[in-house]
Amino acid sequence: MTTQSRATLADVARLAGVSSKTASRVFAGAGNVSVDTRERVLIAAKRLRFRPNNLARNLRRGGVTNTVAFVIGDLKNPFYFHVAAGIERELALSGLTMVLATTDDSPDSEERVVDALISQRVRALLLIPIADDQSYLEGERQLGTPVVSVDRPARNLLADSVVLANRQGMAEAVRSLTAIGHRKIGFISNPSAMYTQRERLAGYREALREVGVVETAQWERLDDDPDISPELAVQSLLDLPDPPTAIVAGNNRGSAGAVRVLRTLQTPVAFIGFDDFELADALGISVVAYDPMELGRTAARLALAHLADPDSFTSQVELPTRLIHRGSGEIPPPSAR
Repeated sequence: MTTQSRATLADVARLAGVSSKTASRVFAGAGNVSVDTRERVLIAAKRLRFRPNNLARNLRRGGVTNTVAFVIGDLKNPFYFHVAAGIERELALSGLTMVLATTDDSPDSEERVVDALISQRVRALLLIPIADDQSYLEGERQLGTPVVSVDRPARNLLADSVVLANRQGMAEAVRSLTAIGHRKIGFISNPSAMYTQRERLAGYREALREVGVVETAQWERLDDDPDISPELAVQSLLDLPDPPTAIVAGNNRGSAGAVRVLRTLQTPVAFIGFDDFELADALGISVVAYDPMELGRTAARLALAHLADPDSFTSQVELPTRLIHRGSGEIPPPSAR
């Protein structure tokens, strides 16, 4: 099959029997065009299946699009899609659309991806930071483009942010384990250098210090090597001479790997994961949960607020988490059974 060429404005003008300038005024909504002429141009456009390029026209005038960009990390992580859905629904209420781009969780690609989106004159930028420095966005922010950091605060950049109560959420999970007698509690995390994981690790240590457990390094598996799977991390804990009686995971990827290993054990080990994940309820997995769509909605609202009032102050929002008991986190240590 041959592909038919798109009709141009000149084609529409020719079919309608008017000049290209007159046809352009029709699509621009100008008032100095007669009703009869406008109707002939619109009928010609419909016959030729012509669509005016409003984006190009707007950019030529130095304007911006009706699009808001959202830059995420790894496309395979379902967390990002729930956040994106919240953003998209909130933007739609204001007549804006969302374009999604990914850094593939590569710090080296973040600035390149962001620059490509900004060059398209997006109205606002929502970003899950992965690089160590977002100061490259300061100039664009000063030019009036709202920048909102999602899930992790931006570094070296004055920007709105919306994050989770990571430290408090993990501390609550560990306290629920210590309350039923656990003191040897393992923690697995990858990548450990990320803001969310650092905060969750701090909550883990804080809750153990409250019951007198200070030395936790032997039970921590903080590996930034992508080849070290959560399964290997959990197994290394179980192989210790004095293994933990409970384990917590720093994210949904860690939880999935931990569950695969722990379900094969004859002696149960208590487990709580941070982030809910598919089938966690069916498998009876206790988790620290939150609403990822609300994370997205809040980020969109922050961007919209700055579009409405460019001089408004920046905001740092922290959304709550909640501990969901489903059974795996309620297993007492052997000494208490």
